[in-house]
Amino acid sequence: MKWWRLMFVGIGLILLVACSDQPKPEDAFQSYMDHWESGEYGQMYEILSENSKQLISKEEFVDRYTTIYEGIDMANLSFTYELPEEEQEYETEDTPSFEFEGGLDSLGGPIEFSNAATLVYEEGEESDRWAVQWNSSMIFPEMEEGDKVRAWTLDPERGEIFDANGSPLAVNGGVLNVGLVPGWMEEHTEEETETLKKEVAEILETTVEEIDQQLNQSWVTTDTFVPVGAVAENDQETIEALKDEELPKGVKFQPNQEARSYPLGEAAAHLIGYVGPIQAEELEELKDEGYTAADQLGKTGLESVLEDQLRGEEGGKVVIQTDAGETKETLAETAATDGKDFNLTISSEVQKSLHEQLSGESGAASAVNPMTGDVLALVSAPAYDPNAVVLGRDEKSTLNKFNRTYSPGSTFKPITAAIGLEQGVITPEEELSITGTTYEHNGYTVTRVPGAAENEQVNLRDALVRSDNIYFARKILEIGGETFLQEAREFGFGEDLPLTFPIENSQLLNGETFERDALLGDTGFGQGEIQMSSLHLALTYTPFVTGGDVMKPRLVSSEGEGQVWHENVMSEDTVSVIREDLKAVVEDPAGTAHEPVVEGLSLAGKTGTAELKQSQEEDGQENGWFIAWDTESQDLMVSMMIEDAEGGSHYVVPKVKNVFQILK
Repeated sequence: MKWWRLMFVGIGLILLVACSDQPKPEDAFQSYMDHWESGEYGQMYEILSENSKQLISKEEFVDRYTTIYEGIDMANLSFTYELPEEEQEYETEDTPSFEFEGGLDSLGGPIEFSNAATLVYEEGEESDRWAVQWNSSMIFPEMEEGDKVRAWTLDPERGEIFDANGSPLAVNGGVLNVGLVPGWMEEHTEEETETLKKEVAEILETTVEEIDQQLNQSWVTTDTFVPVGAVAENDQETIEALKDEELPKGVKFQPNQEARSYPLGEAAAHLIGYVGPIQAEELEELKDEGYTAADQLGKTGLESVLEDQLRGEEGGKVVIQTDAGETKETLAETAATDGKDFNLTISSEVQKSLHEQLSGESGAASAVNPMTGDVLALVSAPAYDPNAVVLGRDEKSTLNKFNRTYSPGSTFKPITAAIGLEQGVITPEEELSITGTTYEHNGYTVTRVPGAAENEQVNLRDALVRSDNIYFARKILEIGGETFLQEAREFGFGEDLPLTFPIENSQLLNGETFERDALLGDTGFGQGEIQMSSLHLALTYTPFVTGGDVMKPRLVSSEGEGQVWHENVMSEDTVSVIREDLKAVVEDPAGTAHEPVVEGLSLAGKTGTAELKQSQEEDGQENGWFIAWDTESQDLMVSMMIEDAEGGSHYVVPKVKNVFQILK
């Protein structure tokens, strides 16, 4: 009987092995989910039932998943599910179902869904298997045959920029699309139609060929508004030209809320800048920050400087739509976050006044409130119209000069005077004996202007009023280069200007020390290697108003008001002496800023003429400077530089005085 017992055990082992080789629905389900999570859509298809494969081809299946997931910017797809802990026995007629939870990130935000996969047993020629029953609801449970998944971004409103009084500097809208209506033009003769297109092309700075290209598009009908250009709402001259009654009928206007407009135009061009379509190289650099080829980008000025905060954050929406295009289910939606609005300390009136005075010139100007450090204006000339650039005209931006540095000339002398007074090297009453127009020291020669040569006994007041180069060259040599460099740092030299808008750093030297007396001497009266921006120059004069503090510049109103940059850079006594001397520069008939006399103005300030030449023998370009403040209200200080100014500072003085007179 023993061999029967052994045969029975052997048969049992054979049956167990056979059972363990049978396909399991859990294995098919798990394989399907693994391939899905890994994006292996072709392998998913192989696990589908034969009935399911009748619904969709492999190519269509792979394309559908790929298209949907790419369209919604799918990322981080993952699934969770639980399989039976104990081995299950299934009949071939069974249709086991396994529930799962899915989640993914999309441009509309996170999408979470629950579903179940049903499996069927299929016999094959070579082997049997369990296969997944599939239909459209397996993509998202809410989907039915014929449904589509659609996704789109929700664009934020770009933040706007306003001046200190809330007047617009960069706003959305304010632009009119200009178009032609073919039906209106059908009433004209061919000659009248051509005249209309020619006149419109000339006004909008485009061509008849480009207008024809727009009119000949396939979607254009008789009643279609066909855009051919755009114009700023406040450009009344252009609008009136397009509305001219002598033009044949056909022109129509429509508001364009997506455009960007700049109400001050040229007056604030370099400060505010403009936006434009993102270029390929810019997109390559910024693609990881969420930009697309359809985006606008701040190109220059504050539009560029504040880009990250102005642009806002895109939102998105993912929906299921019927074949008819009706939305039946929103899978995810994230609202766009609009960009931040900015209120500046800029005064539009001051900005326009400085621009008007620099019209036709090449130069830069800055205006500040010397008591608070608030920046009231930043102007560069020549300028350009940012509206023309945004509207697609050929006008290009010009070089910004208010954020660059230049030799300040004699406007630097009050700084030398302040350091000399603080060091005890200069006393107000002390007179230097200076004869003639030249001074020599160890081979170093200084020339004084003819007006200064009228005095042979020169004190500090005389030196500032008549702008005596020899006086300041001799005094800085007494101060010494090392001491002067150390004290000048208190005025912000060698530091970044603490301003939202990047400004070139001012400098005293190209190197670390004054290696020659000639270089140190020239520095005393603002020549040598000194380079300053018009704004930094204005800030170095704020101690003469505040009583000794250099104010920190503020451009954005939300920043702290009235902050000190460098405290107590000079004593009240020094302030009092220099302040009175700078009043005399304007009020004394011998003063370099006395002419022209403007009744009703109470100004203090300093002129400067910076000579740009390679050697003493040659004649070089002269840049004219004048910086002044209102000594009564003490709320406006203007620093202006004009390049290649005929007559140097004498050309600039009346322009600065005009600003104060207009704004008074």
